[in-house]
Parts: sequence; structure tokens; C-alpha cells
Amino acid sequence: MSDAKPFTRPKIPDGHAFRVTTRQKEITPGKFFVGYETTWEPIQKEVPYKTPKRP
Repeated sequence: MSDAKPFTRPKIPDGHAFRVTTRQKEITPGKFFVGYETTWEPIQKEVPYKTPKRP
């Protein structure tokens, strides 16, 4: 039982859903919780303002 390896956290693939991407953060030695990064795609497009036509 003395041949126990230190626990290493598995690499999780990126998660893709509708307008959301989740990535696992870098593994830092000595930390218990790795954490995840969530990126949201914008829902609305921003269009530059144009002056209306004059009558």
C-alpha cells in the first residue's frame, strides 16, 4: 500500500451548449478545487446608429 500515487485531477473537455462554453481552469498544485470558466456568447447584436433619412 505504500505505492499510492498522488491524486491528480483528470482533464475535462470543454463543454458546449447553446451560447455557453465552459472550460476547466488550470490545475494549480496544492489547491483542492480547480474551478471552471464560463463564457457566454452575446444574445443581441449591437448595430451602429445611423441618422434617419430626412423627409
